[in-house]
Amino acid sequence: MKKNRCFALTLALLLTIAGFSGCGQPQADSEGKKGVSLVNIASVEQKELQAPVYGEEDQEAIAATQSANSFAFKLSSLLAKEAGEANLVCSPYSVWLPLAALVNAADETAKPVLLEALDAAGISEGDLNRAVSRMLYDLTKQREIESAKEYGEGFHNPLQIANAVFVSNNLTLKQEFAQLFMDYFRGNVMNVDFSSPDAVAAVNQWASENTQGLIPSIVESFDEDAVAALANAIYFSDRWQREFDPDQTKEDVFYSTAGETEASYMLLEGDELTYFEDEEIQALPLYFKTGGGMYILLPKDGNAQSLLAGLTPEYFEKIRKDAVRSTGKLLLPRFSLESSISQLKDVLKALGVPLFDRDAAPLTGGLLEEDIPVWLSDAAHKALIKVDEKGTTAAAVTVMTASATSMPLPTKPFEMICNKPFVFVLYGYTYDGGSQVLFTGMVNQP
Repeated sequence: MKKNRCFALTLALLLTIAGFSGCGQPQADSEGKKGVSLVNIASVEQKELQAPVYGEEDQEAIAATQSANSFAFKLSSLLAKEAGEANLVCSPYSVWLPLAALVNAADETAKPVLLEALDAAGISEGDLNRAVSRMLYDLTKQREIESAKEYGEGFHNPLQIANAVFVSNNLTLKQEFAQLFMDYFRGNVMNVDFSSPDAVAAVNQWASENTQGLIPSIVESFDEDAVAALANAIYFSDRWQREFDPDQTKEDVFYSTAGETEASYMLLEGDELTYFEDEEIQALPLYFKTGGGMYILLPKDGNAQSLLAGLTPEYFEKIRKDAVRSTGKLLLPRFSLESSISQLKDVLKALGVPLFDRDAAPLTGGLLEEDIPVWLSDAAHKALIKVDEKGTTAAAVTVMTASATSMPLPTKPFEMICNKPFVFVLYGYTYDGGSQVLFTGMVNQP
C-alpha cells in the first residue's frame, strides 16, 4: 500500500523553557544509555493502577472517560479538514493523555480552560487522574494479566502505553507533578542535556523502543532554549477473532479521490456479522482476539473526509448500539498508512487549549520547581497503521514543546464493498466508558 507523505500524524509534546540558569539537580540512576539518566522522583511507593469494581458505577470517572472520546472526535474532525483528500491516521488518545497530565501543572486561570478544551469542564483534576488510572488498568489488560499469573500462564497484551518526561539536567521537575505523573499515568522521568545531540538521540530511542521500532524518530533537533520534553507512545498489535482467508484476497479497482487505482481486497462473509446501515453509511466492526475492535465506516457518498469531520461520540455510540447480526459480506482493501502532523500546535489552539500563551505562561510553578515562566511552545504527532488478513498493528508518538520566559433489522443480505474512501475507528474497552477510541483515520487511497 502507498504511504501518504503529505499529511502525517505522530504526537510529540516538546517542552522548551527560555534561557536561564537553574539549580537543584535531582538524584538519578544510570540507565546505561548515552546521555540519559533515570530520575528518582518518588518520595513514596508508586500507587497501583485503580481497578474498576464490576457492578459499581463511578460517575466522575465515567464523565472523565467520556471526555476523552469527545476530544478524540473533535481532534479527528479538525485533522480531517486539514488533510483534505489525503490519507490520515492519528491517535487522539496519544494526544489526550499528555494534555490530561498537564491539567495538574496548569495554573488556576488556565486549568478550567484546558479542562473545557478537553470536554471535561466541571471535572476535578483528582477525578481526571483517577479516571486515567482506571482507563489504563482496563486498556492494558491488567485484570487479565493478573489472572493469568495466578494460573502460571502468560498473556499477550496487545496494547502498550508509555509516558515520559525528559528534563534538562540543570532543572528539577515539580515533585507534586512527578508523583502524580508516576502514580496515575505510569510516567517515567529522565534527565538529558538539551545542549547536546544526545538529547535528540535519547527521545528518539525512547520512541523507537516504545513502538517496537515502528516510529524510530520523532525529534530532529532541540533549540537552545529546550529544557524538557513530555512524550507519549502507543503501540497496538492484535489478530482478528475471525481472520480473512489470504486465498480469497483479490486485486480489483479502488475508486479513490484522485482516480482509479489497484487494491488487494480481503473477503469476509457469513451469517453472524455485526452490521449497521442508515441513509448515510454502512458500518461493520472487526473484532480483535483479546477484546476491542475496529469499526469500518463506509460513507455512501464516497466522502470520507466529511464523515470523519462530522463524527461525534453520540453517533458512534448509536452505530454500536443499533448494529445487528446479519448475513452478508465485506470486501476491504489491505491498507498501510503513515501520517505526521507538524502543525498540531495550531490544531490544539483551535480546540481551545490555553497552554501555548507565552504572555500568560500557564505552566509556571506547576511543571518545574524553579520559579520561571513556562508555556508550551510546540507540539507534533506521528502515527501509522497496517491492516491485513491476520490483524492490525498501529503505533503513535506524541511530543509537546514548552518554553520559559436507529435502523430496523436488515431484511436482506447486505454487501459492503469498500472500493471508495472509508473511515476507521480502532477502540479498546474500559469499564467506565465502554469503547475507548484509540486511533481514527480515513482511507482515501489504499
